[in-house]
Amino acid sequence: MNRKNVILLVEDNSDDVKLTLRAFKANKILNEVVVVGDGEEALHWLFCEGKYAERDGKVPPSFILLDLKLPKIDGLEVLKRLRADNRTKSLPVVILTSSKEEQDLVKGYAYGVNSYVRKPVDFEQFVEAVKQLGLYWLVLNEPPPPSA
Repeated sequence: MNRKNVILLVEDNSDDVKLTLRAFKANKILNEVVVVGDGEEALHWLFCEGKYAERDGKVPPSFILLDLKLPKIDGLEVLKRLRADNRTKSLPVVILTSSKEEQDLVKGYAYGVNSYVRKPVDFEQFVEAVKQLGLYWLVLNEPPPPSA
């Protein structure tokens, strides 16, 4: 199977985007990272709508790093919509958030998130967390076939 290992990063904070990209680079995770800044844009990218209508939807991301506190459509609503659609219901989704709200954690799992990670404040810990996420979701995890 010819599958590009694209990572979809859904994050509105430009500092967190830079930090995540820097952590990927530091850990030699050289996959293409598509960055979208809000939940609506994430859904448009995933469902090939709006400005992404020409995108090849047959190549799903290897996994999605999803922040919760997003403009337009929040991360939990994005997750609910992904799980409700046959085209995206089995995509691996990792919530990567600074939220310490227990209800966000509970709702994330109730809506079908694969993993929930709180963003470490310390840069070295953040780099290590991103390394572990990359190794697991890009190397160890066996994703479902695109037609699943």
